[in-house]
Amino acid sequence: MIYIKSPSEIQKMIEAGKILGECFDFIRPYIVPGVSTGYLDDLVEKFLRKHNCIPSFKMVDDYPASICASVNDMLIHGIPSYEVILKEGDILSIDMGNIYHGYNGDAARTFAVGKVSEEARRLIKCTRECFYAAMDKARVGNHLNDISKEISRVAASYGYSPVKEFGGHGIGKEMHEDPFIWNYDRKNGVQGVALRKGMCLAIEPMILAGSSEIYQLNDGWGIVSADGKLTCHYENTIYIDDDGPHITTIDEDVKGYLSNVER
Repeated sequence: MIYIKSPSEIQKMIEAGKILGECFDFIRPYIVPGVSTGYLDDLVEKFLRKHNCIPSFKMVDDYPASICASVNDMLIHGIPSYEVILKEGDILSIDMGNIYHGYNGDAARTFAVGKVSEEARRLIKCTRECFYAAMDKARVGNHLNDISKEISRVAASYGYSPVKEFGGHGIGKEMHEDPFIWNYDRKNGVQGVALRKGMCLAIEPMILAGSSEIYQLNDGWGIVSADGKLTCHYENTIYIDDDGPHITTIDEDVKGYLSNVER
């Protein structure tokens, strides 16, 4: 069942997203060589609780942390640890969520740790472009697969692969609501549901530099590329209005994109 949000509910989503965006801006300067992912997790939890938020990931299937911290070939669901120390040239995907006054925010960014390779920069650029191209299709009258097609198109233009087993989702009072948003064009002739005003979605391209094959670690959470190549994740929560999509999880990265679009 897809829940259409009222204007007052969307306002609560905007408030939750604002805090989550501010949390990304807060954590960004700490993502440097020598820092552990466990320390970053502690910082995020303290920030969210200081702002009267519940770290929502801790409420999903007994996940043990406030963030997912996935390094290099780990695509998603990396459990943060004081034993995982970031080093020069790594890329780190941080996925996190919050609950504020009963409504959820959900977003992810992939960060360069120090100076990274040209391939890493290119992958981060591609994944970010996948999101914005997909978001632009989140308009009244379009369909769910229009979003998925854009992720496929942009990833293919770079020679990269979108993950096939995981994708975006609806969001609201629950972190994961219907509909599920595939990260690739399924090419089966099914358009998916029609997009409507009041829909709230978490669009999250997950892109692999090599093949789309993945496997799960023995911890039951971490998802890594089967070929050991780099992976990347970029996500924002959005809502659909008559004039198109709007991002709730706004940080400096999103502000930079929006300011360029408006020029």
